[in-house]
Amino acid sequence: MTAEHEIVRVQLSERSYDIEIGAGIIPSAADFFAARTKISHAIIITDDQVRPLYADTIAAACTAAGMRTTLLSVPAGETSKSIAMADRLWNESLAAGADRKSVVIAVGGGVIGDLAGFIAATFARGLAFFQVPTTLLAQVDSSVGGKVGINLPAAKNMVGAFWQPQGVLIDVDVLTSLPEREYRAGLAEVVKYGVILDADFFAYLEANVDAIREREQKVLTQVIARCCQLKADVVQADERETTGLRAVLNYGHTFCHAFEATCGYGELLHGEAVSIGMLCASRLAESMNRISAEITQRQFKLLTALGLPTAPPQVDIDQVMAAMQRDKKVEHGKLQFVLPSAMGKVELVGSVSTSLAKQAISDGQ
Repeated sequence: MTAEHEIVRVQLSERSYDIEIGAGIIPSAADFFAARTKISHAIIITDDQVRPLYADTIAAACTAAGMRTTLLSVPAGETSKSIAMADRLWNESLAAGADRKSVVIAVGGGVIGDLAGFIAATFARGLAFFQVPTTLLAQVDSSVGGKVGINLPAAKNMVGAFWQPQGVLIDVDVLTSLPEREYRAGLAEVVKYGVILDADFFAYLEANVDAIREREQKVLTQVIARCCQLKADVVQADERETTGLRAVLNYGHTFCHAFEATCGYGELLHGEAVSIGMLCASRLAESMNRISAEITQRQFKLLTALGLPTAPPQVDIDQVMAAMQRDKKVEHGKLQFVLPSAMGKVELVGSVSTSLAKQAISDGQ
């Protein structure tokens, strides 16, 4: 593969699949799908913003390739990851004549990937599906690994499944159309990979801030490919989050999900909440003498240089703590956090005191 074109293989025995990363590859999406599974009926699920940008093009390509194509679109945003929207899509799929041979294609950001994947996992007891992620956040994180689901009003991603795609097609050119705020939000998950798994990658990000901010194609291809490889390594080792290894991917997310729930979904973009949450987790690790202040400082400097927020929102900390108690990582009422022990290494730490967790938030406000 060239520096502008990479393939990452996710090795999961009979559920293995390719992540293809390149520039200008959306027009050949139908070939990518057809090479991996026989498609007579394609159900493309997208949102109202992405539809005219990319989903219409993919739908036309699928039709031209001889596939019967159904295009379903939902309102953009986190609120579409709901029971009501899933119900609507199940019924629209049924009305379009979907059966067990239909294939779902998710074209959009993380919300669409999660929602469309959930439809694929549940309709007719499971349909094949593909991911075409169109945001940086989805490209480096949510499109890889098979986690799909919807939100309950009081808890994010609480209803869902593990359902691996047949393949993931990542076109870095789509990032040129991404609003600045959305693009920056995706960078938080990129930084996360460096902190949790790869100190050299973190240093690479520090050295290439300008190129990343300017969305340079070559650097982005390498950054996305490295993130996908790191995530693939984790998913291969712990596909269904049974050994605890996959929990490292939740660095900053216990704080992040609590901020999102307390502020109301959509107030903070997920990546923005991840940025703030990582620093809270790092301060918590510092207060427990697990790391030096320098590790928190490096994260703060890089996140700031990439234009991400770092201060917790001005919300009631007791409400945030209550939201944390609903986190999927809580066991028997005890808070658990993924905390760094060195740059490139994190661990799941249990029975963390509520007062230290509160302090980690207030110290950043």
